[in-house]
Amino acid sequence: MKQKHDHTAQQVLRHWREEVPDDRLAHLVRDAARLLTRSLQLRLAEHDVSFGHWAFLRVLWVTEGLTQRELSDQVGLMEPTTFTALKAMESQGLIERRFQDGNRKKIYIYLTPKGRDLKDVLIPIAEELNEVAMRGLSESEIKVVHRALLGIIENLVDAGAV
Repeated sequence: MKQKHDHTAQQVLRHWREEVPDDRLAHLVRDAARLLTRSLQLRLAEHDVSFGHWAFLRVLWVTEGLTQRELSDQVGLMEPTTFTALKAMESQGLIERRFQDGNRKKIYIYLTPKGRDLKDVLIPIAEELNEVAMRGLSESEIKVVHRALLGIIENLVDAGAV
């Protein structure tokens, strides 16, 4: 899928190539993540799925029947944000909320057939974007980036920085 060149993306590229190529790694990671996110947003929008719903769908494709709190924890969002997103997803026919075992306090979240079917549409789009992002990188370079980013995450967790 060819997207129109985004002016902001060109600015980011120019920033790193010309202006401050040795800027801090945290900034580079942020910019790469921002452009990946924007690219995925554009692709998801073609299927009437917001980027905010993407994280919930990814979790639910793996494990349905989570409570709203469990889903919030797995996605890393506050419960009010999750509530709002789930309400919108429910109105789009992507999820349904159910009570179980007579417990009227806990609501469990399940995908509808429509929400479940999106997996076969959206996962290939995300995989294709990943391939585009890694184009021109060797397998060894990809492994180094993967190891390095995982190492950064581990270091931050071990240091109690997050």
